[in-house]
Amino acid sequence: MTGAPALIAAAAVWGATAGALLPRPAHRLSVPSGEPWRAACPAGHPLRGWLGARPCGSCAPGDQPQAGVLPDQPQSGAPAPAPSPDTGDLPQATAPTDRPHAAAPPGRTRAPAPTPSPGVPARPEPDPGSPRPAEAPPGGGPARAGDPVPGADAAPGADAAPGGEGAPTAPGADASPGDRAAPGADADAGGGRAGAPALGVVTALVCAALAAATGPRPEAAVWLLLAPVGVLLAVVDLRVRRLPDVLTLPLAGATLALLGAAALLPGHAGHWPTALYGSLALGGGYLVLFLVNPAGMGFGDVKLALAAGASLGWYGWPTVLLGAFAGFVFGALYGGALVVTRRAGRRTAIAFGPFLIAGALAGLLLGAAAA
Repeated sequence: MTGAPALIAAAAVWGATAGALLPRPAHRLSVPSGEPWRAACPAGHPLRGWLGARPCGSCAPGDQPQAGVLPDQPQSGAPAPAPSPDTGDLPQATAPTDRPHAAAPPGRTRAPAPTPSPGVPARPEPDPGSPRPAEAPPGGGPARAGDPVPGADAAPGADAAPGGEGAPTAPGADASPGDRAAPGADADAGGGRAGAPALGVVTALVCAALAAATGPRPEAAVWLLLAPVGVLLAVVDLRVRRLPDVLTLPLAGATLALLGAAALLPGHAGHWPTALYGSLALGGGYLVLFLVNPAGMGFGDVKLALAAGASLGWYGWPTVLLGAFAGFVFGALYGGALVVTRRAGRRTAIAFGPFLIAGALAGLLLGAAAA
């Protein structure tokens, strides 16, 4: 059965609205395991409520610190320091007046002053204000314009070409402004990596696809209610590799309860006992994997598998097997792509929750379309 265009459009609007409210719970829940949920926004304002298009309703979008920008670094749009008139790159520091020569740049050492031989009069030092006479190059012959003067120090602030070894940087600045994040600032500051528009689009697409595959059946309302929670879990797991118990355990119970209510309505295309058995089977299978290899499977995945198994089991055992297999395939493809692109090694841990959810979504779409 396929959904009517009106149903698909209504599902997309619902998904966009629900997804636009996910940035705040994603910010509050994206903390490492064992730490309390965030109670303040990146700017330090206390958070009120769990739903919102921004982590903080008291901050304007431009008031929150940008990701990867330190407080002592200029943010986008801020005026940069005036360039030096000598080099055009970095402002030069004023050399101390009590030293006759500027300090050698990092990575270079000043050659020791030659010791005069006995009986040989020392050559008088030239006047600093007078031009230095040209000397012959090491191979003999007249000196040419542009040849380095032996014994001359580099000008203050001058060094090798940009990008070369020992290239100077501004005092207190890193190699690039985005190399490290601001202390205490989260990467999703101000909406961050997945703000309200992005989460709204993703949730709208998921809800529209579920409505198109399920059609006007009672379980369609169940899938539309569960879809935003699945998107939120995927975002949190991608950020901090954690599936919070406050979401996974209630999600499993709510899935079975909602499907039980849908089973009482006419026109449904599923079987509630199989949903219960599928929840226990998939959760038990993930529990075995966790016990065999705790480093490769988190216990949060085990609890999330209870809800995924219940959803897949609604359409029968073939859907359970298809959704479970699809999750492992998606995870393997992603991990293989990371290894090929040298962004990770074979033992690099990745968040598996998003792929478990993606596999369950693929199984649901195929199961609902075939029901």
